[in-house]
Amino acid sequence: MPSWIGQSISRGIVTSRYPKVPASEDEVPLSGRPPVLDAGVSQAAIPPSLCPVAAITDGQVDQGRCVRCARCIPAGLRFAGAVEASTRSREALVVPSVAARADTDAPPPLPDFGRSLHVFLVDVGSCNACNLEVLGLANPYYDLQRLGIFFTNSPRHADVLVVVGVPTRAMVVPLRRAYEALPEPKSVVAVGACPISGGVFAGTPELLPGLAEVVPVDVFVPGCPPTPVQILDGLLRVTGRVRGTSRGAP
Repeated sequence: MPSWIGQSISRGIVTSRYPKVPASEDEVPLSGRPPVLDAGVSQAAIPPSLCPVAAITDGQVDQGRCVRCARCIPAGLRFAGAVEASTRSREALVVPSVAARADTDAPPPLPDFGRSLHVFLVDVGSCNACNLEVLGLANPYYDLQRLGIFFTNSPRHADVLVVVGVPTRAMVVPLRRAYEALPEPKSVVAVGACPISGGVFAGTPELLPGLAEVVPVDVFVPGCPPTPVQILDGLLRVTGRVRGTSRGAP
């Protein structure tokens, strides 16, 4: 018997317990967490020239631009930020920031959708990394349906529009049509640095600098790419089912 079959039989059914319990290091490795300062290091001492995507400016780190390239790590930053890094506002991704504290009090976009949510995924110009992480939520380990969240093939049947990739000018009209096809109430989640800020492709003539220029964005999930757990946090944030809040999550 092949070893992997024997291991599967002996291990039995294994499904992530997130969000009932915190994510493990295997689910969100250190390289997938947002960058934070090492103790005793002044953020003003981090040279902006280290960052190829201009995520470090004026003593702040824009986690919506960061692509986790690790060039800033030797200078005093480290990947140790919170797993639940998604935010309701673009400004809250710039740390340290007053907006980050205020963001926790923002009401969820769909507060009445407690146990059922249908998601329509749109790729407006990605490298496919974020696609794979989003679709990974449907595998037996993450089992998105256990939380009442389902993928749908039609925007007319969806509550949430999940967008990956940098908005190309050719995709502006199809994206707006998809957004308009969602019935009210609806929400938009930007997954990854590309739809948030353009990522490594920012500044390319045929690309828009961010998804918010095309459709209103309710939740931003930073990362390049974010892990399935971090994307799940963003989806749960749409209804307010977030770890560490009063509503929590099942």
